[in-house]
Order: sequence, then C-alpha cells, then structure tokens
Amino acid sequence: MAISVTVLAIVTSLHLIAFVFAVGAERRRSIAKVVPDQYDDQTYCVYTTDASLVYGLTAFGLLLISQAVVNGVTRCLCFGKGLVTGSSSTTCAIFFFVVSWISFLGAEACLLAGSARNAYHTKYRGIFGEDYLSCATLRKGVFAAAAALTLLSLAATILYYWAHARADTGGWQKHQNEGIGMATQPPQQQQSGEFQKP
Repeated sequence: MAISVTVLAIVTSLHLIAFVFAVGAERRRSIAKVVPDQYDDQTYCVYTTDASLVYGLTAFGLLLISQAVVNGVTRCLCFGKGLVTGSSSTTCAIFFFVVSWISFLGAEACLLAGSARNAYHTKYRGIFGEDYLSCATLRKGVFAAAAALTLLSLAATILYYWAHARADTGGWQKHQNEGIGMATQPPQQQQSGEFQKP
C-alpha cells in the first residue's frame, strides 16, 4: 500500500476542521446567571447560547469520519504483508496506532461529554435572596482538552498511516514499476523493421 496524498488530505482536513469546531465550542460555552422572576419572589437560571452543543457534536462526527477513513484504508492494522516481519516500521506503526486510538477516544469522550453537559440546563427555581440555587454549566477547559487531543490524534494518525505504508510495502510499491514504459523494442520487431521499406 503506497501512501495516498488524497487520504492524507482528507484526514488532515477533517481533523483540522474538527479542531476549529472544538475551539469554537470552548469559546461559545453556555454561561448562566441567576435572575429574579418579575412575577413572584423566586429566581431561575438564564442561559446564553447553545452553540457549543452544535460545534461539539460536529467536531465529534468529523473526527469519527476521519478515524474511519484511515482505519478503513489501513484495514485497522489487521492485514498487510509487511506487518508480520517485525521491522522497525512495523513497531512504529503499532505504536502510533495505539497513540492514535487513545487520543481519538479521549477527544471523542471530551466532545461528547462536553456537549451533553453544555446542553443541560437547570430548570428548578429557588426563593429569591437564597444562595443555594446553582445553575449547572460546563466547566471551562473540556472542549479545549478535546481540541488538544484532536491535534495529537492528527499527528499520531498521519505517522501511523506513514509507518503502516512503509511496513506494508517497504516504501517501494510506488516506484517499483517506474521504468517499464522505457523498455526497448524487442529484437524480433527491430529485425523485422529493418526489412520493411517504404
């Protein structure tokens, strides 16, 4: 399996877009404040935008697609003629495969948990002037951690794909047939061409 520029472009683009959405989700987290009800002596929570939910789930989906693409192309490290040789490329492929999956699962967990927590809004009310009413909000840094793990997943995925290609083909498949088109004309055709006159 030779390295495909198309696969690299797709994986890189999906990861970077997911990173942007994760950063956007961190910046657009819901913020709540306790306000008094104008009709009675109770208070309730007022929340700002829910954009983080959409951003977080979008990043979650993009990362999932990217991971599916690279593992579909490499067959999830289960096949390949060079992967049983025990070479250094095989060792690197296994190492980056594990790092890729750990960082991917970590990023997905942060995105999913952050989106779910950000979507939860406190609906109960308290007595005005009491301090026990707490508005549930997402703690700062969850989506930022997802963004950092997304970049780590990108680096590990690219290195895994590169190491897998080297282990599977020895890095020669792309160039092993380059010179075949430059072959000379067979001797029989050259001899028969010498006797043909215009």
